[in-house]
Amino acid sequence: MARNSRDSARLDAPKGLRTSVIPLRNRESRDSFGRFTEWIARSMGTPMFMLILSVFVVIWMIYNTSVPDEFRFDSAALGFTALTLILSLQASYAAPLILLAQNRQDDRDRVQIEQDRQRAERNLADTEYLAREVVALRLAMKDLASKDFIREELRSFLDELDRESPREASRTAGATE
Repeated sequence: MARNSRDSARLDAPKGLRTSVIPLRNRESRDSFGRFTEWIARSMGTPMFMLILSVFVVIWMIYNTSVPDEFRFDSAALGFTALTLILSLQASYAAPLILLAQNRQDDRDRVQIEQDRQRAERNLADTEYLAREVVALRLAMKDLASKDFIREELRSFLDELDRESPREASRTAGATE
């Protein structure tokens, strides 16, 4: 514990990102809130949301203009004040939630880019290693005898044997006489 307080007091090391105004203790609650914001952002960007919102507004306006005055809760004469406040409230919450979802996506993209960069570095290192191995094998192959060289050597060896065979035959024949 003393080490952590000592490390946090250092000025040459960053303290870390503080992304929330209200510190959330456990990671799961932050993640579930993040998933919630992403769900909201995905839902608000659909034609179904626009259709439902439009139907809601139309029903609200029809109800508050066609029913008797004692049953109206938002007057058309006042410009549908309650409806305006509800839509303003929805918009004021929608924008930050969409931004939160975009921030989470940016974080995921950053992690993915870093993983891609590391994978590319590993692939480059592997490719360079394999290229060095191929060059080493080519150099080693220059020292090895080729098929044509071995054939030529065998032919010359057979020719020598053929030349020495008559001499030996004459020597062995001379020794037996």
